[in-house]
Amino acid sequence: MHGDASPFFISPHRFDADDDVAPVLDRRHELIVEAGEQVLTRHRLHASGHLLGPTEARQQWTLPEPVTVTVTDRRIAYVGGGPQLTLVGGAGDGARHRRGVRLPGLVSGQIRWQWPSRLELLTAGPGEHVHLLVVCDALRTIQQPALGLTGPAGEVTELTRRVRRTVAGFRLTHPELVELSPPERDVLAVRAGAGPGAGETRITLPGSLPVEFHSRDDYYRRGRFDRGWHGPAAGAASGNR
Repeated sequence: MHGDASPFFISPHRFDADDDVAPVLDRRHELIVEAGEQVLTRHRLHASGHLLGPTEARQQWTLPEPVTVTVTDRRIAYVGGGPQLTLVGGAGDGARHRRGVRLPGLVSGQIRWQWPSRLELLTAGPGEHVHLLVVCDALRTIQQPALGLTGPAGEVTELTRRVRRTVAGFRLTHPELVELSPPERDVLAVRAGAGPGAGETRITLPGSLPVEFHSRDDYYRRGRFDRGWHGPAAGAASGNR
């Protein structure tokens, strides 16, 4: 695995992508934007990867330190330092191409705005961190890969609003990338407006394109994964975004 390879366990569907899943970085390990791309905001948050099913949710990987999360008008990207990508459940579990790999101090990944199918905001008690899941639909399986971002409630809530508006605006203005029915356009027009209201924790994003896993084993492999999200404190105890 390259030093800047993505620990996210999905790759873009072939008809949608002409580049690698990992973002291109400069010497300072900052995202290199594409021609015409606009950076909207940056955050320092914890990151994790999840696989969601109809009856259970598995945490597949977690990063040992907070990452820099960059939101642009085309994608969300993250870059972080850390000597190792920690697989939940031990070295014997998880995707085969992740097992036993020590990264040389840098990991990164991205999700382009064609892919997310919904956002889930998992709130906690007063003063506790909040968890955002950016969920994608996958081909040939009902399981859904998701990128988790965790941090202070106000910051993550604002990030959720930003992602919601940006995804909706991107899809409305790029009909060549996503096909939308009139009802879907109506929903996205609402999503592109004000952020999620009080108590809104599940936000659908019509018009998403599916992704596919790097390996077919990622669809079917079973192991001793932790179920659900245990928060940054638990992640830090195991070496964890």
